[in-house]
Amino acid sequence: MMEMEMEMEMRAGEEIELGRDLTPPLSPLYSALHDSLLSSHCSSCFSPLPTPPSPNNSHPVLLFCSSLCSSSASVSTAEPRLLRLLHSHPSTYPHGDSSDLRAALRLLHSLPASSPAPRISGLLTNRRKLDDDLRIRDGARAMFLARTMPDDNDAVLDVAHDDAVSEEAALCLVLTNAVEVQDHTGRTLGIAVYDSCFSWINHSCSPNACYRFLLSSPSQPTPPQCDETPLRIVPAGQIESGVYSNNLLMKECEKFGPRVIVRSIKRINRGEEVTITYTDLLQPKAVRRSELWSRYRFMCSCKRCSASPLTYVDRALEDISAVNYNSSRFSSDISFDRDKATERLTDYIDDAIADYLSIGNPESCCERLEQVLTEGLSDKQPEGNEEKSELTYWLNPLHHLSLNAYTTLASAYKILADDLLTMSSEIDNHVLGAFGMSRTGAAYSLLLAGAAHHLFNSESSLVVYVANFWTSAGDSLLNLAKSSIWSEIVRWDLPVSDNLELYHIAKYKCPRCSLIDKLETYSLHDPVTHSDFGHASREFVDCVTNLTQKVWYFLVQGCRYLGLCKNPIDFIWLDTSECSSEGEVFTHSTGTNCGNDRSISGSEAEENTNLLRMYILKLGVHCLLYGEYLARTCYGRYSHLICHSHNILDRQGKLPNPCH
Repeated sequence: MMEMEMEMEMRAGEEIELGRDLTPPLSPLYSALHDSLLSSHCSSCFSPLPTPPSPNNSHPVLLFCSSLCSSSASVSTAEPRLLRLLHSHPSTYPHGDSSDLRAALRLLHSLPASSPAPRISGLLTNRRKLDDDLRIRDGARAMFLARTMPDDNDAVLDVAHDDAVSEEAALCLVLTNAVEVQDHTGRTLGIAVYDSCFSWINHSCSPNACYRFLLSSPSQPTPPQCDETPLRIVPAGQIESGVYSNNLLMKECEKFGPRVIVRSIKRINRGEEVTITYTDLLQPKAVRRSELWSRYRFMCSCKRCSASPLTYVDRALEDISAVNYNSSRFSSDISFDRDKATERLTDYIDDAIADYLSIGNPESCCERLEQVLTEGLSDKQPEGNEEKSELTYWLNPLHHLSLNAYTTLASAYKILADDLLTMSSEIDNHVLGAFGMSRTGAAYSLLLAGAAHHLFNSESSLVVYVANFWTSAGDSLLNLAKSSIWSEIVRWDLPVSDNLELYHIAKYKCPRCSLIDKLETYSLHDPVTHSDFGHASREFVDCVTNLTQKVWYFLVQGCRYLGLCKNPIDFIWLDTSECSSEGEVFTHSTGTNCGNDRSISGSEAEENTNLLRMYILKLGVHCLLYGEYLARTCYGRYSHLICHSHNILDRQGKLPNPCH
């Protein structure tokens, strides 16, 4: 995807508001499924196969959902040979998934017999940038064998370096231009290489555009925007000449494969460069730069990376404090190796998360993550000649490792709650324990959304992350509010029916914000204006802050770390101050309240369970609505997040449902 020459860039051909599609759906030049999905998905359009074949022990094969997909894929006999070769002799290419190699084989299959030029379909091969990459040598060798060996011979032969020049060039082009294709759940299905209209869009860590994928089989209808969206971006050299054509790519809608659509997430002036991100924007500067260099061989010099001093977001994402409790000195008085501290904390948290993701032990994961978040991580540091003092490293609650921990904790607590519920169908300690874990998981989900939103206030390109986090938080809070265990907690019938399905968003309009009205307007007039977007965001924050004050005490009961986080929406309590005891490194506020509304105490929560439950429900509704509002901005009307919100809230026809 990355183009290494500065003249290769795309610019806006007109004034563009935020939330506007910049391209029609663009079909890939070449694509390839990941190895693990070859038996379950179509190797052309990436759609799930209607009836996946039974697994067998033979080598993987290419499968298609229809004859149209089979004929549209640029597949030669070399690709099945490659799969057979790697299955029989895995040491031929010891670098894992073969999708890069198979995409490169499809590229070569579509070219004349002569060696590729420095550019193919307008894209640079970038071979000189990857001289030290072993994947190139080994992959090109495997590709050469697959293209030249007979069908009945799997022997691994010696390949001279000069024999695989074409294969090296094609593989380099794929490695530096391919983008990972994801489905609506965020799962990576494979890779795809698009033409210059997409591949010439350069990277920024503060981008003004994002992209989404359109995955559909030939039998599925194409969304209306395929015929409606013009090409609004042009190569930099054509912006003044005006020789580009808006109809240039409309024919792409007739092709198959995982299509990509580019969309603005900021206002873009005519002639301004359009940028997307190639990496995770919630990683600190050093990590982003390392990843970009490792894959694309360039050092990012965007305005965010070039800022001196660091931007507020980058300072927060890497902020670590150190405390020596023996001397009661805070980090400003202590010299410590920040890189070493980051490495130790990263290793510890990655290992804890592996307990959940790899070993399947969410309980251990939760315990270890909450321990490091609450108590820090101890380390001995040299002082003087031989003496050592024990320092404790603390993560800022907005540190990127903290955000990773919140994401994992929200998921792990949900799994623990589900596991407990399967152990007993009666109201007993297991069920009550599951309710507590659901409550804690919802609190972590809300904390993650609030923390990301706090960073989003300073870096608007984080809108894609915030849309997902608010939607997840709303989902968790609504599931908690709808739990049937509430009536058992207080042991009497609730005035409001246990059937909270009767509470429809069509009957609810918040007197403090206009999200419903905004979404109605947005459904008819796409996109919203920049000023409307800012106004809706401010209204939402005011509303959700008010609701959070009423329920946060209840949500965080029983969790020491969450109890130390004074407010998951307003992070004013992170202001620096002198700290000397456990937890005070990041808890400096004097109370839970941030406004005039009084929080519900423990006894009040029990006496007013019905009211508390309604507050949680309203908070969840707000989070879902705002997540949908943001999703419309960065994904358009047909986002899976929007469909998800519609299915949960059941608007009874109040708003047009894009899922139908």
